[in-house]
Amino acid sequence: MTPQEVLEFARSHKCEMFDIKFMDLPGIWQHCTYPISELSEDTFVNGRGFDGSSIRGWRAIHASDMLIIPDPSTAIMDPFCKYPTLSLIGDVYDPITREGYNRDPRNIARKAEAYLKSTGIADTCYFGPEAEFFIFDDVRYQSSWGSSFYSVDSVEAAWNTGRDEKPNLGYKPRFKEGYFPVPPVDSQVDIRAEMVMVMQSCGIEIEAQHHEVATAGQAEIDMRFAPLVQMADKLMLFKYVIRNVAKRNNKTVTFMPKPIFGDNGSGMHCHQSLWKDGKPLFAGDGYGGLSQMALHYIGGILKHARSLAAIVAPTTNSYKRLVPGFEAPVNLAYSSRNRSAAIRIPTYSSSPKAKRIEVRFPDPSCNGYLAFAAMMLAGLDGVQNKIDPGASLDKDIYGLSPEELAEVPALPGSLEEALNELEGDHDYLLKGDVFTQDLIDTWISYKRERELDEMRKRPHPYEFTLYYDI
Repeated sequence: MTPQEVLEFARSHKCEMFDIKFMDLPGIWQHCTYPISELSEDTFVNGRGFDGSSIRGWRAIHASDMLIIPDPSTAIMDPFCKYPTLSLIGDVYDPITREGYNRDPRNIARKAEAYLKSTGIADTCYFGPEAEFFIFDDVRYQSSWGSSFYSVDSVEAAWNTGRDEKPNLGYKPRFKEGYFPVPPVDSQVDIRAEMVMVMQSCGIEIEAQHHEVATAGQAEIDMRFAPLVQMADKLMLFKYVIRNVAKRNNKTVTFMPKPIFGDNGSGMHCHQSLWKDGKPLFAGDGYGGLSQMALHYIGGILKHARSLAAIVAPTTNSYKRLVPGFEAPVNLAYSSRNRSAAIRIPTYSSSPKAKRIEVRFPDPSCNGYLAFAAMMLAGLDGVQNKIDPGASLDKDIYGLSPEELAEVPALPGSLEEALNELEGDHDYLLKGDVFTQDLIDTWISYKRERELDEMRKRPHPYEFTLYYDI
């Protein structure tokens, strides 16, 4: 939509408010709401001012004034507001230079798309993330001076088969047996369908929804692929819809990668492919039906995977999921069908348009704008430098001998290790000024100071089990 079309859209829907959403550095949507009388064509030129020093990972207080300018192409009706509200996604600018703010994640994603076109390699990078999540009935947590605990619960949880539920009807997915059971074992088909219906009303195309492997309400809803910035926008709207539909059903959702012990965590497998002039570039006669360009793209991602991890698996909790020896894709290899490899080549369709790669180690705690941009830049580095991905790994990784497994590189084992890797390997992110050194330094220092250090200082509840009587 153009600004004029947005104004007409707002009038036709009798909007009383308009809302501008944007993202902080860690990856959470922020917003500000205004009376509809404040919306004019000028809003799409000069934007609205706000205090950037109050946003995580952003400006210092002595340089805090920022502008947010809404993107008219993102206009929808907010499906959850009591009063008719126009929802827009905004881009953040410096009010003096009028340049896009280098710590605005959406600005980084827009620069990534511009850089892709400037290379002449392709004009579009499509992404299709599969963001898994848990739908819980109750969550409680606390970390204070003398206590620390968390508790998540679900009527579906396998650990509740003996609970007095007046009555307990059973039908709870066993650990690691939550993939595709029909109701009544899958008790959440209707709430997922409600999520799908709301998403579709907001313009998100949905391909499927289903229960995922874990007990206690693990779910997946699959969006149709879209170009990088559009997909990152949709991922944020996807999370917004899921959380709010859950809340109005008196349930709660988390995108934490590993919220429960002893069962599968939540990943965000990212399908991606390059196109130019409306034609797919990843189809060919190489391994798995891939082109040489696609194989080089894989080579770039595998080369930079250990530093990419700090952006696409960016929490301490991410590495509770990415544990060697289990089902998580920690092995830096590629395969046409092996889901234990870091990169898989889907074989569901022989159509050139469907040919893509699936990067399996990201998780839904990431900032989609940064994660998609970083993966594309890593892949492009592989294309530009013709990086050989090596031989595919089609064996059962879990059946490899220790000697064979030692030859397969692996992802970092912790967020700290991943940040160290990013510190030493990030030149590929600086190409085209997509990421800046300031942003990378800020990301690393924020994660170390606000997350790693805070985790280090606190006793873990399980340490009492291990050591209280030592």
